[in-house]
Amino acid sequence: MSKNYFVNFVSEPKNDPLKTIVGIACTARAISDGHKVSVFFAAHGTRLLDQSYIQGLDMEMGPDSRAVSEMMDTIISNAVLYCSFASVKATLGHSEGDEALIVPDEKITWSGPPGVIELSSQSDVQLVY
Repeated sequence: MSKNYFVNFVSEPKNDPLKTIVGIACTARAISDGHKVSVFFAAHGTRLLDQSYIQGLDMEMGPDSRAVSEMMDTIISNAVLYCSFASVKATLGHSEGDEALIVPDEKITWSGPPGVIELSSQSDVQLVY
């Protein structure tokens, strides 16, 4: 039976890259298993929307690995994506509309705490990384 998953990336991924990779892998797996997945990138978790950071996580998996990039492609293509514009500005220095993220702006619902509350109240399962 399909469930509604809410994954919230808020932690600084630089503090624990392996935990971040596990979060990305679990998110991609929930999608592959046929669940409805909503992902919210906030605070330092917005770093996962920076292509160069994702490439660095690929390197954590091995010198020629694209494992993290491929999982992020699965997430971007299949999940409902939310993001805090204030967090992107504070963490990455980009503004909404800059087209500087690995996700096209039109694929993201820009939100803040109201979006987190809505997604968490509608979900069956919450994962926080």
